[in-house]
Amino acid sequence: MRNNFDAIMMIGYGAPEKKEDIMPFLRNVASGRPIPEDRLREVAHHYEIFDGKSPLNEFTYKQARKLEKLLSVWGYDLPVYVGMRNWHPFIRDSLERMREEGVKSLIGLIMAVYRSDASWERYMRDVSDACEDLKMELHVEYVPPLFNHPLFIEGSAAKVMERMGDIPESRLDTTMLVFTAHSIPKRMSDSSPYALQFETSAMLVADRARHKKWTVAYQSRSGSPNEEWLEPDVCDVIRNLADRGFTDIVIQPIGFVCDHIEVLFDIGVEASEAARECGVNLYRAETVNDDDRYIKALGDGVLRLIDSENSQQ
Repeated sequence: MRNNFDAIMMIGYGAPEKKEDIMPFLRNVASGRPIPEDRLREVAHHYEIFDGKSPLNEFTYKQARKLEKLLSVWGYDLPVYVGMRNWHPFIRDSLERMREEGVKSLIGLIMAVYRSDASWERYMRDVSDACEDLKMELHVEYVPPLFNHPLFIEGSAAKVMERMGDIPESRLDTTMLVFTAHSIPKRMSDSSPYALQFETSAMLVADRARHKKWTVAYQSRSGSPNEEWLEPDVCDVIRNLADRGFTDIVIQPIGFVCDHIEVLFDIGVEASEAARECGVNLYRAETVNDDDRYIKALGDGVLRLIDSENSQQ
């Protein structure tokens, strides 16, 4: 298949690597928004619990290297760059490097499963703004969200079934599978497919994992308390399930493509504490991280985009 693209860029949120990075990183995240300093300090504490290092960057680079290798095996020698919105390597810096290396046409892989302004369009604007700032002529096409890709579903379901295996068979009937995604403002959700894509993923993974008792919840809410965000909150769901007699809960943060602080803290610390207080057993199923099935889903998305571009020429 003919390929008219020069490179791929994985576009992500970014994360600190050490304690000294935490506040500069959070100020980048808060840039242009009236977030009080004490709120930033509160979030900084979440990172400090894990020595300031999020696994997001490490997993993103693993995903990039695996994708690059897979595409090479498939006959496509496309370098895979990484560009982050809030920390090194910044999107602008990666684009500048591409310009120096002669990249004229780029495939963008936004590392989000569901589309909303916060999870998708902002990243596209960041790329566009950086190109304008660099006076760089770059043709960019984006792989669509992979929320219902069979390999993403298969990889996610495998992680769920692995954790389900830790629960005695006698308790599976009182086990609830809870899928989580990052909450966003309801006004943003109303103008995007975010919630529908999330619920579709959850339904497909639960079906693949053959567990009929499942629900969805949201996590990591931020922003003004006066604005309506997507609910229910995962901790509220845990309390409700305990009241209904469930003994075990398996949570999969399916709205994230790799582990990072919002997974490790919001689920591993806050949700775990809520479960302990309610007397229920909580298990966290992994995100897809660098699972080979997810990498193949990314590769398939790239090939479909190349094929689509060819058909239009």
